[in-house]
Amino acid sequence: MTSPKAVFCSFRFGSTDGVSVESRKWEWALNDLGFTTRRVAGEFLDGIRPDDTWLSFLAIDPAPGSQTEPSALAAAIAGADLVVVENLCSLPLNLNASRTAADVLKRHTGRVIFHHHDLPWERSQFARLSEFPPIRKDSAHVVINEHARKEMAIRKIDSFLIRNSFDLNPELGNREQTRKQMGFASDDIVILQPTRAIPRKEVGRAIALADSVSERWPDRNVRFWITGKTEDGFDEELARLIEHARVSITQGSVGRVEDAYAAADLVVLPSSWEGFGNPIIEATVAGRAVVVAHYPVLDELTEIGMKFLDIDDLEGILEELSSPSPKMVTNNLACARQYFNLEDLPNQITKMFTEIGWTQW
Repeated sequence: MTSPKAVFCSFRFGSTDGVSVESRKWEWALNDLGFTTRRVAGEFLDGIRPDDTWLSFLAIDPAPGSQTEPSALAAAIAGADLVVVENLCSLPLNLNASRTAADVLKRHTGRVIFHHHDLPWERSQFARLSEFPPIRKDSAHVVINEHARKEMAIRKIDSFLIRNSFDLNPELGNREQTRKQMGFASDDIVILQPTRAIPRKEVGRAIALADSVSERWPDRNVRFWITGKTEDGFDEELARLIEHARVSITQGSVGRVEDAYAAADLVVLPSSWEGFGNPIIEATVAGRAVVVAHYPVLDELTEIGMKFLDIDDLEGILEELSSPSPKMVTNNLACARQYFNLEDLPNQITKMFTEIGWTQW
C-alpha cells in the first residue's frame, strides 16, 4: 500500500521561530501517522533536503531578482494527498508570496490544512487584508489558541484548535559547557530571553528588568542574553538599548535550545503579543521559572492553572533568583503534561481528520 504524501509549504523552515519549530513537530506527527513528507519554501535555514523544493520568491524577504513562479509552486505540490500551509496564507509577511500561494491552492485538487500561527488582524499593518485566510473547499483551518478560534468564528470561518505541543522528556542541556561557550562565569546571573529581537518581543522591558536586578545586587554580575536574530527593522532600537543598558548584553544562539535554558538562571518573555509563547513550556520542561508581561493568549495558560512571575514584581523575581522554589515549575509541568504533550499530537490530528471525514487517503 502506498503511503499518503504530505507537502509542507511556508515562507521558511528550519529557523527558531514558532512556525518553523511547530512545523517540525507536525511533520513528525504525520510521519507517525504513515505519511511521507517533503517541504516547499523560500528559505531552508536547516539545510536543503534532497526532496525539498526551494522557491526563492516565497521567502519573507526574497533575494533581488527573484521571479514569481506560480507554475513552479503548482508543480511542487502536484500529487500531494495533503498540503499543510504553515502561516504562508495566514500572515502575509510577503504579500506577493501569500497571494500567489492562495491562488495556486485554489486550483489545487487535493486536501489542504491552513495551519495558522498568526492572523492578519493581529497586526495593524495587515488588518485591512480581508482575503486572508483564504477559503477553499476540501480544506481545514487549524489555530493554536482559543482567541484565534473565536476571531475566526466571528468571520464565519470554522477552525480546529490544536495547541502547540512539546517534547516533555528531552535530553537536558549542559549548563557548565554552555556558559563557558557564551562567555558567562559560573557565578553570573544570566537572564535569558529566548526570542528574536523584534518590536513585539519588547526586549527593552527585559533589559530593564536585568538592569533593575543589577541595581539591587551591585555585588553580582548580571548578564542579559537574547538568543534570536534581529528582524523587522529593530536594529537601531536594539543598538540604542544595548548602548544604554547597565548590564552586559549577549546576542546569539546555541545548538540546542535546552542548553540555553540550562545555562540561564531566569527566563523572561516580555512580549506584548504571542500566538502561543513556546518559551513558557520549554523553560518549564527545563526546570526554569518564567517572568512574563501580559499578552492576550497568556490568559488561556493561566486559565488551565499555569503560574508565572510578573515582570513588574521585582521583589518576587529577586526572591526566585535568591532561593528558587520548585513549586511553580512543578505545577506548570503538570499542566503541560495534560495539555501540551507532543505524544498526543498524532491523535489530535487523527481526531480532526475523522471529524472532517478525511478517513481514506
